[in-house]
Amino acid sequence: MRPYTCGLDAAADVIGGKWKPRILWALHHGPMRFGELRREIAGVTEKMLIQQLRELESRDIVHREVFHQVPPKVEYSLTELGMSLNVALIPLDTWGAEHLAELESTR
Repeated sequence: MRPYTCGLDAAADVIGGKWKPRILWALHHGPMRFGELRREIAGVTEKMLIQQLRELESRDIVHREVFHQVPPKVEYSLTELGMSLNVALIPLDTWGAEHLAELESTR
C-alpha cells in the first residue's frame, strides 16, 4: 500500500465514493439503526450500505453497537474521529448548497 502524499489524499481515501459522505452526514445528528440509515440515504442498496458501513467501521469512523435483545438491535454512530471528519464536511456542504443550481446545470 502506497503512503499518502498529503492530507487531502488521506481524507479522500477514507470518504471516497458516493455513499460514505452521505452516511457520515446522516449520522451527524446521532445514532441510527440500519433501516433508518437506508431510508435516509435515497438510492443506496442494502448490500452497498453494509459494505460502506463496514469500511467506515474498519477505519474507526463509525461505531457499530449491538444490543442483545429480542428482536436484535444494531445502532451505528460516529466515533470521535468520525465527528471531526463531519466537521470538515460542513464547508463542503455549504459550498455545494451555494452553487447547487450552477452544478445541476453543468451535470
